[in-house]
Amino acid sequence: MDLFHYRKNELYCENVPVRRIAATTGTPTFVYSLGTALMHYQRLLEAFDGHEVQICYSVKANGNLALLAALARAGCGFDIVSAGELYRVRRAGGKARDVVFAGVGKTADEMEQAIRAGIGMFNIESWSEAKLLDRTASKLGRRVRAAFRLNPDVDAHTHAHVTTGRKDNKFGLPIEEAEDLFARARRSLRQIEIMGVHMHIGSQITEVAPYTKALARALAAIRRLRARGHEIRTLNLGGGLGIVYHRERPSTAKEFAAAILPLLRGQNLRLLIEPGRFVVGNAGILVTRVIYLKETPSRTFVIVDSGMNDLIRPSLYDAYHEVVPLALRASRGPRRRVDIVGPICESADFLAKDRLMPIPKPDQLVAVRSAGAFGFVMSSNYNGRPRAAEVLVDGGRFWTVRRRETHADLVRGETVPEAILRGRRRS
Repeated sequence: MDLFHYRKNELYCENVPVRRIAATTGTPTFVYSLGTALMHYQRLLEAFDGHEVQICYSVKANGNLALLAALARAGCGFDIVSAGELYRVRRAGGKARDVVFAGVGKTADEMEQAIRAGIGMFNIESWSEAKLLDRTASKLGRRVRAAFRLNPDVDAHTHAHVTTGRKDNKFGLPIEEAEDLFARARRSLRQIEIMGVHMHIGSQITEVAPYTKALARALAAIRRLRARGHEIRTLNLGGGLGIVYHRERPSTAKEFAAAILPLLRGQNLRLLIEPGRFVVGNAGILVTRVIYLKETPSRTFVIVDSGMNDLIRPSLYDAYHEVVPLALRASRGPRRRVDIVGPICESADFLAKDRLMPIPKPDQLVAVRSAGAFGFVMSSNYNGRPRAAEVLVDGGRFWTVRRRETHADLVRGETVPEAILRGRRRS
């Protein structure tokens, strides 16, 4: 569910006509519904009411400062995978103590920044990382809390690029080695308090069965660990809850909780959940303008002013995003199969393929739906293109929360050595 809807044949975001936003900011522009994001966050909270749970929004899904600030004010914690994301959270007013630091490639410098900030917890992905974290904490004279990420070898039945819980993935440590791993940590890690177990099995998971299977394996491991005297107080189930892009029927927050909570009853575990896409995926659209129509003997191309540099999911995952007109009256007429493509010099540059729809006219505005997660955060300046603007809507108000980049922004930080400008000397 989201707060994008048609009113008098015109697409609105909450109480604002999207056409008005496009007239103000131009295109392409990402438009986010704050009400939608907060509604999904609140539904998760309500679904787990009565159980000790901390929701840590996954910043990698969408790191816009305004969204992060709103979630922080609502009491949300954060899941990060880099020091840059920690910087964003703190810049937005989030507290480091409410942050969980995940990711397979944390550097010593990132660890040091997080420790100095007072990070809530680290999720440790390898024994090499554990040793580096212990050395870093020792150098700072600090003790840190952490969980080991265990890989349960569970297939989440999602896209191969976003599955993370199988034994051939790069994430986590083999769950069957948990006892040896915790015993080794007790013997040799002096500055780390291992207080929990973490697992994350993938993204865009639309059914609860993979979660319950992974949870059962995690709880069995926790029972064995406790029997050996290890104090396990937290269980982090990660994120990955799916949303509707096309015809999916993902589990609701209530259905997810109803499947999970009975397994946790009596386990005396504080639960952490790290949703990202579930919170913001359907809370955003990408507004783009039709530039040209191109007819060939085999295809009809609708060429728009946004492309794979703005939204790479269709090119990277062959992902489906619904494309709708801002004005329904502009969508009347016979429907034909078209490819909606961008201006990037790549055959992989498309937003939709073989889509049956009325052919849009040049200068018509369309919205690419469900673009709130892994949209702007994965965008680039490929082909020398400035990145899109971002707009946040709250009720009847909207703000440009990230201005459109300029050509000057494309070269910011670059320098040309004086010797090159004067002519290179040959030695």
